[in-house]
Amino acid sequence: MVSGAAAPLTFNPPARIRYLIRGLASEETREQSLDVLCKNRLAYDNLAVLLWHSFGIMGVLLKIITSAYRPLLSDGLTENAVTQVCNAIALFQCVASHPDTRIPFIRATMPVYLYPFLNTMSNERSYECLRITSLGVIGSLAKVEDPEVIEYLLSTQIFPSCLRCMEVGKTLSRTVSTFIIYRILLSEKGLKYCFVLAERYLSVSQCLGKLVENLSEDDAENLPHLLKNIIGCYLRLSENERTRPQLSSYIPWKLLDGKYANIVRSDPMALADLRQLVCNLRTSKSCTAHCTDEPPASSDSPGTSIP
Repeated sequence: MVSGAAAPLTFNPPARIRYLIRGLASEETREQSLDVLCKNRLAYDNLAVLLWHSFGIMGVLLKIITSAYRPLLSDGLTENAVTQVCNAIALFQCVASHPDTRIPFIRATMPVYLYPFLNTMSNERSYECLRITSLGVIGSLAKVEDPEVIEYLLSTQIFPSCLRCMEVGKTLSRTVSTFIIYRILLSEKGLKYCFVLAERYLSVSQCLGKLVENLSEDDAENLPHLLKNIIGCYLRLSENERTRPQLSSYIPWKLLDGKYANIVRSDPMALADLRQLVCNLRTSKSCTAHCTDEPPASSDSPGTSIP
């Protein structure tokens, strides 16, 4: 529910941006300043730096965000309140995305204030708006290959929060939360974290399985991205030889259906990952030909089965 696009700030952008940032400090001008800044957040590269270093402004954004906690519990969020909170979270994402403010942002533990929005169990519109906007902040952190970011996300228990979003969110929320899990699993520390506890590994495997079983072909825009992230997660899990036999029992066979291979066919990397996943799970010596020549066969074909 973040406010939509608007004309960029072309008249002396730095001065105008500073004026709007100062407007956040006053309750009389806060809502309008927040709205305009959010609409133009991509038009000025150093907005994140100005937000972070402007005295008291991050505290103002935090106040707006935390003001939703109590109404969130009582289902008393108004549309206007949700819009303001989502706009504030969108400015958080600017700070999380910028290389000069990303690490100070996590060292100040700012992302944890978004976790209550990730842990809700409703998929009504207002909750989903807060969920997907908050996931955008975490996704911006996760896509950067920085060990400190991964360490932070793991230490703040982002795993269970993302698994919950994968279960209750709509397709876009599921796509972003699965992306976050995938990015964490790409790191050795993240993969190790997943396998430390059997319950944690089982939770991830089973949650991915439920995602596959509930895939909706109606959302043609997000389905290829969601599939790519699911395949990537499974591929990383399959690299652990000790648990590989158990993993094959959690992967729904429909993922190996030619229908899904066709959906990701336009993405060579996703298709290659799907083929490699099949290779990792198969025990027959025909694996190499299966992976290099053709995508997985349809579920009616015996070539789909995983021994």
